[in-house]
Amino acid sequence: MVFFSFIIKDRKTKNLRPIPAYEKIIQEINVAVEDGSQLHISLGRGGIIGPESAAALAGLGILKKVIEKSSVCDHPPVASTGNPVISILAQDTILGSSKAISVTDHVKNPSGELIGVTPFSYAAGTLSIIRDDNVSANIHTGWFGNEITWITTAGERQSSPTIAGTSQLTAQSVIYASASDPLIGEELFAGGAYLGEGKIYQASISAQDVVRWIIIFIILASVLLKILGIDIFFENILAGSM
Repeated sequence: MVFFSFIIKDRKTKNLRPIPAYEKIIQEINVAVEDGSQLHISLGRGGIIGPESAAALAGLGILKKVIEKSSVCDHPPVASTGNPVISILAQDTILGSSKAISVTDHVKNPSGELIGVTPFSYAAGTLSIIRDDNVSANIHTGWFGNEITWITTAGERQSSPTIAGTSQLTAQSVIYASASDPLIGEELFAGGAYLGEGKIYQASISAQDVVRWIIIFIILASVLLKILGIDIFFENILAGSM
């Protein structure tokens, strides 16, 4: 990553592989600014301890960039979560981002809400926000369970764009089938690079791509050696039988 951060210099996000979901986020921010509507960012039920922590922190990073880019909206974004710790971190993110962009009007400050700590209560609370006529788009990024089915379906019924991503495999399959703009797999963790967080985030994407191609090459080479029987030849050499 450090190597790529030096060689990238002022590389723009347009040089990265297009991810429609992030392009949609930028588009919906512009729509909210123009028509005075509101964005809803849902951070899921994941905490900061356990396998769900990476997705939860990725969601907080996306929340930060959305707040910064939508600072001139008449109605600031609203963030919802189903985990007490993430709720506190979301409020801290909102406060820090608002100060950074000099938003001092409490009426225009984005809000962060803990709306339910169980799957059912979280889904029910999220549905009430999604059905608000002033909400123009919903961004669901974090750790979600089966409740994501109700959440994404509600957004589609409201005919509002639904951008969603999670690290939970079952929820990923639901998102792919029901969200208008899904984030698949590691795309959830690329928000910093695509939303303009900084050069090091773009470097991480380049490093991931290089490592991915190296792994693909190793797998294909291993399969080819196995098919041609060359692997046995090398095994015999290493065993000293030839």
